[in-house]
Amino acid sequence: MVNLKILSFGAGAIGTYIGGSLALSGQQLVFLEKPEMADELRRRGLRLDLTIDKRRNTKEVAVLSPASFVAASTLEEALRYGPFDVAIYALKSFDTAAAVESMRPFKDKLPPILCFSNGVDNEPALVAMLGADKVIAGTVTHSVARRGAGDIVLDRLRGVGLDAANPLSQELVAAFNLAYLNARLYSNPTAMKWSKMMTNLTSNPLSAILDITATDVFADPRLFRLEMAMVHECIAVMKAQGIPLVDLPDVPVRVLAMVTYLPLWFSRLLLASAGGSARGAKMPSFHIDLYSGRGKTEAEFLHGAVVRAGEKFGVPTPVNKGLTEIVMQLFRKEIPLDEYAHQPEKLLAKLQQMEGI
Repeated sequence: MVNLKILSFGAGAIGTYIGGSLALSGQQLVFLEKPEMADELRRRGLRLDLTIDKRRNTKEVAVLSPASFVAASTLEEALRYGPFDVAIYALKSFDTAAAVESMRPFKDKLPPILCFSNGVDNEPALVAMLGADKVIAGTVTHSVARRGAGDIVLDRLRGVGLDAANPLSQELVAAFNLAYLNARLYSNPTAMKWSKMMTNLTSNPLSAILDITATDVFADPRLFRLEMAMVHECIAVMKAQGIPLVDLPDVPVRVLAMVTYLPLWFSRLLLASAGGSARGAKMPSFHIDLYSGRGKTEAEFLHGAVVRAGEKFGVPTPVNKGLTEIVMQLFRKEIPLDEYAHQPEKLLAKLQQMEGI
């Protein structure tokens, strides 16, 4: 039995799923959340609908009482419950800069941080503050929906990846697998993170810009062509850096990448369920963030990261660049929310004008 004391930065979908699963398996969890969220966790506890995982042999939603974990509203408060063996970090990339600054006064008291955030910029930001030995790259391929504070449902059971190089990684994998999280080690964490980012590119910007579902994006041959171009630009940027594609837990990334180079009609047929129809009516994250009025987006940390790496290594990335610019204009309210809504022809014309796509 592995016994760990774990600090979780946030109790969002991934933080609740990973942290809650570990708590269910007997690990000690302290969640750091905003004051109003921490208060709600203290009142209601956690609810995890993990019923699709047949290994758990239950049709009941798992409930963790407030007495079974700690919810702190400041990092200073959370650290009083330490020392911790590891911290789980699964915040959105647009929150990382502020999170790093909040950690800085306490960096000597922080444990190694296991970073599950999407994108490739979060680990470098954490390393710059904490040092490479205290940052572990990770990725999550499980699909988790958040229904409220500390209330999640596991939609798709896949797995978790961790950088194999850290001395703590073997122990973490053992603890994660006792919690049914399907963890495995990766010898090339950079390839792991870039491969995951490639899978995050599709549907997101077009869904937000056009106000349509991922299924609608994949159903339109013109939009599907853009989707494939986004992926091909990412692969080209990875090749320029010498970063290979790697398969992720229950996600055959290399096969999916090969399919994108097949004739468009055939690749669209094969990828519709994996990239579009599998979401059903559920909107991608950029759309949710835009239409909720959050005012923040990960576009500049996902598609924007492809563009920045392309500029550095001399690889053209016109599709990712054009779509990132338009998404950012929408979030900054420089153009109306309905500027391109349900108007793919107008968007395609704009992209041709911007980048000659």
